[in-house]
Amino acid sequence: MADFLNAEITAVPNQFITNFGTISLYLKREDLLHPEVSGNKFRKLKYNIAEAKKQGKLKILTFGGAFSNHISATAVAGKISGLKTIGIIRGEELGHDLPKTLKFNDTLKFANSCGMQLKFISREKYRHKEDAVFIEELKKEFGDFYLVSEGGTNALAIKGCEEIITSADEEFDYICTSVGTGGTFSGIINASCSHHKVLGFSALKGDFLTSEVKESVNKENWKIITDYHFGGYAKVNAELINFINQFKEEYNILLDPVYTGKLLFGIFAMIEKGQFPKNSKILAVHTGGIQGIAGMNKRLKKKNLPLIHL
Repeated sequence: MADFLNAEITAVPNQFITNFGTISLYLKREDLLHPEVSGNKFRKLKYNIAEAKKQGKLKILTFGGAFSNHISATAVAGKISGLKTIGIIRGEELGHDLPKTLKFNDTLKFANSCGMQLKFISREKYRHKEDAVFIEELKKEFGDFYLVSEGGTNALAIKGCEEIITSADEEFDYICTSVGTGGTFSGIINASCSHHKVLGFSALKGDFLTSEVKESVNKENWKIITDYHFGGYAKVNAELINFINQFKEEYNILLDPVYTGKLLFGIFAMIEKGQFPKNSKILAVHTGGIQGIAGMNKRLKKKNLPLIHL
């Protein structure tokens, strides 16, 4: 299949989860959107792949950590589209013994199997991933490429994420999603109706995302919730893992610990605290990210924390 735009996707249902008295909660199953490019990563890459082909690019270069959903998704999207992919990975030490790294890291192993060329750089150098001088160095090394930023967020990604919300979602009072770089959240805000209240549950510590989102939206019906990040990006504890496992047992839906686990934990907590009005109808967006759980479980095992039940 040579066109990612026409890649086979599944119609995304809104699945009823439960009632909390007069409050009802539904989940938009974006995690079921595509068999290999999960959730919002498909949305973010859709128009970027189209633009890369329009510009006549033969390669896509992007950035990510060792367990990045974005790295995995970009590798697959490139393979489907016939584009070469290059992943600049944070952590120079991971490249010292690549066979060993691939043996113990399912994300990078999968990306590599899709044909992605991996380059490992130090964390210090990784901080310059947006600097023009560094990008030019990469072009000298790899030749011309289409650049996609870490996490995949740009104007075309936001355009793709606007398609998450459809006319079927007009019935809801609240639309809730996790927030990382702000691209998915911005797209949902742009596509929301005037009566919607859009809540973004930050997976990162701090409230700096508010100013970034303001630059990408023209509505004021939104708010970022910063109470359920569990210490910051990819930080977890036993309470969160136990919630994810209980949710899986009760509803047969797997949540990822970086984004959607914190999202649903936050929604449940806010309902228990009475922070949603009576008769509210809430739609939470499952943005995928399940592929990273295997890597997270390895980290949890080292810390003697509960494992996520797959």
